[in-house]
Formats: sequence, structure tokens, C-alpha cells
Amino acid sequence: MSMERAELTTEQVLKRDIPWETYMTTKLITGTCLQLLRRYDNRSESQRASLLDDDGPAYVRVFVSILRDIFKEETVEYVLALIDEMLTANPKRARLFHDKSLANEDTYEPFLNCFGKGIGFYKRRAVRYWLWYARAKTQDGGLSNGESSSSKKKFITIDDVLTGLVEWLCAQVLKKPSHPTRGIAVAISCLATLLKEPLVRSSFVQADGVKLLIPLISPASTQQSIQLLYETCLCVWLLSYYEPAIDYLATSRALPRLVEVVKSSTKEKVVRVVVLTLKNLLSKGAFGAQMVDLGLLQIVQSLKAQAWSDEDLLEALNQLDEGLKDKIKKLSSFDKYKQEVLLGHLDWTPVHKDPMFWRDNISNFEENDFQILRVLITILDTSSDPRALAVACFDLSQFIQHHAAGRVIVTDLKAKERVMKLMNHENAEVTKNALLCIQRLFLGAKYASFLQV
Repeated sequence: MSMERAELTTEQVLKRDIPWETYMTTKLITGTCLQLLRRYDNRSESQRASLLDDDGPAYVRVFVSILRDIFKEETVEYVLALIDEMLTANPKRARLFHDKSLANEDTYEPFLNCFGKGIGFYKRRAVRYWLWYARAKTQDGGLSNGESSSSKKKFITIDDVLTGLVEWLCAQVLKKPSHPTRGIAVAISCLATLLKEPLVRSSFVQADGVKLLIPLISPASTQQSIQLLYETCLCVWLLSYYEPAIDYLATSRALPRLVEVVKSSTKEKVVRVVVLTLKNLLSKGAFGAQMVDLGLLQIVQSLKAQAWSDEDLLEALNQLDEGLKDKIKKLSSFDKYKQEVLLGHLDWTPVHKDPMFWRDNISNFEENDFQILRVLITILDTSSDPRALAVACFDLSQFIQHHAAGRVIVTDLKAKERVMKLMNHENAEVTKNALLCIQRLFLGAKYASFLQV
């Protein structure tokens, strides 16, 4: 199937001539269906609106039966386009699918089946219909199709559809796209629509779908990749209103990736959705401190100096700027240092070489069984960044110098062997600070102060 087919519009599809009489001859549709289709097909919007007002549920029954019984792609796409036109003109018509006269019709299953057919045209429209259904059900209340108390037949319920949608979308992003080049893009596009619904956010998080978005948050250059990045960030923005999703984002690499995107992107819609996401996350947990450590304030101030036309973006930049400045005022120097270490983003920020910082905060290093020291030592084992290795060695040497039992504690934590390995590192900054750390480790606090950096 060609790429162009995935990009078909409703208007293009509705130009087709569908052989309804042939379908009746082969008994794929009934005579009643044919009569209704002849009245409806190729009519003006006002004429179709009048027919739907008079006998809407009957037309819904026809559309659903065609989607259920006919498998020819051109015909299925045509009916989907008819429904798309019908609901786009008036979304409240989604209530027709919940009409009591359709209590014995399963109006969900045909749309769920669309996910096994075609490419983008099927998927996007099936998602849109489900979204309209969900809203119609919420507004109307009570029982809907699939939940009839008087029917013994088991129908697919709205929860079944939701589960099927989420599973299919996750599969497209993860490893089993139904189309090799469009699967992920279509899935993300669908999610950007579906995640507007709180019920979908819950199901998506339960399906562990959030982690599938993180790798897709990276700077883009081509038009297709920019659109995919935008819709991925749009998904993250929608999830930033849902606490369980925020909890997952906090343990992932989402924030550094978002910051990198907003730093390098020139596409206004991408910058806007990322800035709005960051604004939402600023007050959540440790996000604010992490944003400070990632240098987001400087990036925001740079963005403010650029000529943007979107007023929402300008307002969000101002709010983010004020929020970050306020966060910096509230954060103590040790809080910022702790976040820097825990994130593994070590750099020569002023606190590292500030004697007053080490004197005033040395006892804080004892918290949580010397957690900060343990993380520094882990960085020596796992990091490939020369700057991080050099700073970690230096900080260990500072701890040895300023803590009365520093040499004993660092030795007990098995840091000496790790630091000694770095004395032969190819980077001069790393070897210099590794040597300093070993010297202070052997000399102890009494003589360590004589060593100069």
C-alpha cells in the first residue's frame, strides 16, 4: 500500500462511486439499507442533516452493518468518511450511536476491527469516533451500547474498546507497527487525540505506555520527524495533568530530553507545547530543582528574547521564568547540589569549589547512610563523561578534607580502588582530580588542607 493512501482526506474519499446495488445483489446489504443509502449518498450537507434529524439511528445502523460485513477497503474508507463528515458537522450526533433503538447492535466492535485494517485513514478516524462516543456517553449518562440490561448477548463495551485501542497503540510504538514507516506516527497521532480523555490517561499509564514516549523526545529536523516530535510532546503535555503519569515522568529521562528539545527547536508549535509542559511540571516534586540544575532559566531567558507570535507561548515563558527564579531563591545550595549529584549531571558549578559550602553542609552528607557519597562513587563506576568523573573525584577529596572521619568513611565505601583506576584516565582533568583525591585519602584531613587544586 502506498504512503499516499495513508494521507487520504475525507473529501478525497467521498468522491468515490460505491456500487451499493452490487452489494445488495450479493446480499451484503439489505434492500432497506440500499434505500437509505440512495437517499443519503451524494446529497448536500443540509439534505443529509435533515435525514439524520428524521431517522439518525437508522443511518447509524446501516453504517455499522457495512463496517461489520464488508471488507473492501475503498468501501470501508467511504463509510468512515461519511461518519467523519456527519460527526465533524455536529459532534452531538455521536449520541445516535447510543440510541435505545440500537440496544441490540454492537456499535463499538466494527470500529475496533478497523485497527486491523489499512493504515492512517482507518486508525485516525476510528480513534476520533471512539472519542466522540466516550464524550456522548459521559454527557448522556446511564447505559450505552454493550451495557444493555435487557440484552443477553455480550457486546464489546466502551472499556473493551479502550483496552484494545491502548494495546494496539502501544504495540505500534513498541515493536509491531502494522505499517513499517507510518505505524509509530499514526499511533502517536491517535494518542495525541485520545489522551485528552482522563479515562484514556489512566489506561495508558496502567499499560506502561509512558515509557514508550520518552525515546521519541529528541530534536528533529525533517518535516515528518518534527510532526512526530510535536505530537509526542503533546502527549506528554496531556499526561502532565495526570499525577500517576507525572510520577513516572519523574523517574525517567523525560525532563532532560524536553529541555534539550526546547533548547534546540526553532518550530514554534514544538517550543510552545514543551514550554507549557515544563510550566505544568515546575511545581511537581523535584522537577523544579532539576530544571534549575539543567540550566533551564538561561534557556527560557534566551527564548524570551526571540520573536514569537503565539501569545500563549509568550505568557508561558514569562510564567516559567518567574517560577524558576522563585525556585532558585527557595532552593538551598545543598538542595541544588544534591539534585545535581542524584541526576548525575556533575559540572563545575560554584558550590564545588566553595570552602564555605563544604564547611556549612558537611554534616548533610551523612543523610540516608551517606547517600550522596554512594552516588558519587557510583558515578565513578558508570559515567563516561570526563567532566562528571573529574567533579566526582574532586567532591570526594573535599569530603575527606572537611569531614573529621572522611578518610575512614570513603575507604569503607570502597572508593579508593575506583579512584585509583582513574589516575590512568586519558583525560587530564580526570587524572588531576583523581590524584588529588588519592593524596587526600592517604594524608587524611589533618594534612589535606595543604594540597591545592
